[in-house]
Amino acid sequence: MANINPHNFAPGETLHAGLPGPVSTRPTAMLAVLFADVVGSTRLYDTFGDVTAKQMIDECLSVLRGVVLQYGGRVIKTIGDEIMCVLPSADSGCLAATDMHHKILALPVVSQVKRSVRIGFHFGPVIEENNDVFGDTVNVAARMAGLAKGMQIITTGATVACMSNMLQLSTRNIAALSVKGKGDDVNVSEVIWQGGEELTMSTSSLAFTNKLVTLRLEHGGHDRAWVLDQAHASVVLGRDAQCDVVIADRNASRQHARIECRRDKFFLIDQSTNGTFVVMANEAEVLLRREEIMLRGSGRIGFGHSVMVPEAEFVTFEIRE
Repeated sequence: MANINPHNFAPGETLHAGLPGPVSTRPTAMLAVLFADVVGSTRLYDTFGDVTAKQMIDECLSVLRGVVLQYGGRVIKTIGDEIMCVLPSADSGCLAATDMHHKILALPVVSQVKRSVRIGFHFGPVIEENNDVFGDTVNVAARMAGLAKGMQIITTGATVACMSNMLQLSTRNIAALSVKGKGDDVNVSEVIWQGGEELTMSTSSLAFTNKLVTLRLEHGGHDRAWVLDQAHASVVLGRDAQCDVVIADRNASRQHARIECRRDKFFLIDQSTNGTFVVMANEAEVLLRREEIMLRGSGRIGFGHSVMVPEAEFVTFEIRE
């Protein structure tokens, strides 16, 4: 994976990818934002060494750039094994993504290694400025790329609705999924560009039901409790008096961590200086540093030091169905 790592944006962040060039601003435009990255680049470096692996990746990126130009788009940024680009319509985004896969698969096999990419795109309004694009459309496109596996094209239901009828027939709905940073579920679809054994058919198991699940938090040593569910979907924990759960420990950051409800699951996201410690029932303690973890069952959360430290301040949690 490239260092750009757009799939791990914090909620509300946008990707800034300006390139040198004349200043040009258009407040909004409707564009398809597409991310594509070479699958298994780390393995290529391990297998072939730096020089050969870089040549193989550069060859893939050259193919991707050529496809973007072919469909009237422009490349915003390339870092490492990843390309970010924009195309003029939902149709051109779909066609370009499909063509990218075909052309990458047509590249020569090197020592029995076939190269592939994964692609995510989303069509919607963007802000164009200084050869860059900003806004929620960029973030959603990055999330779709994060959901894609090798040789997949993932997009949104909203993008599919903007495609021509013929291209809509080449898509299938996956599910309404919880996407990091989005309050509502996002309808996710896959563009089917190949058939045969490679195609995993959709089944009824992809249909999700809304379970009534709650997360109960209790502040250790205090008679305070908080309950999270889909209606009350987040809570902030930290030393700042404005936090929902105020932690007195000096090892805690002012806004140390937050917990989000995504559909019927709860995620703890560390945003601290000293890290967040988590112990779940019958599991070893985990240290989070600017990472997130899905909470399971019950357990304790520590702020800046282990929950095992004597007299440590902690929060207990319990998921109830």
